[in-house]
Amino acid sequence: MVARLVPLAIFVILVVFLGIGLTLDPREVPSPFIGKPAPPFSLPQVADAAKTLSVADLKGRVSLVNVWASWCVSCRQEHPVLLDLAKRGIVPIYGLNYKDEREAAQQWLSRFGDPYAASAFDPDGKTGLDWGVYGVPETFVIDKQGVIRHKHTGPVTPQALAEDILPLVARLQQEVAQ
Repeated sequence: MVARLVPLAIFVILVVFLGIGLTLDPREVPSPFIGKPAPPFSLPQVADAAKTLSVADLKGRVSLVNVWASWCVSCRQEHPVLLDLAKRGIVPIYGLNYKDEREAAQQWLSRFGDPYAASAFDPDGKTGLDWGVYGVPETFVIDKQGVIRHKHTGPVTPQALAEDILPLVARLQQEVAQ
């Protein structure tokens, strides 16, 4: 009798896990870096290879780090949203140009506009890997102490800004440095 119930029990367990899986958002991929200091880097900037951008530049204020590339179709989709956010001056946006060619990245920013306070050039993607990036675009919210507080996977949309990113930015901007 027990041997006959084992397949039924396995089937019920699989249905429960499938049901739980169907309730999750496949775009939300938890990052092991949430709540941890942003991985260090110091990279040349896209606009000027003689200048660098590092994690130290992010500390002292809440900021966004947007991982992008000129070859990324979804980056083109989110770019007007980032341009609008940059014009509003709510939070500085730093770029991490991922696995791209400098000239292509420069032309892309020249053609579509540059929302970034500065954009680091990561041609081999090593810094992106250190940050747990597995695709572009991805956007990180960094607090005043340089800690990653949120990761948004995929294009930043007006809805994502209004519902997730900007409320968190406002709350972090209110926090007093400890």
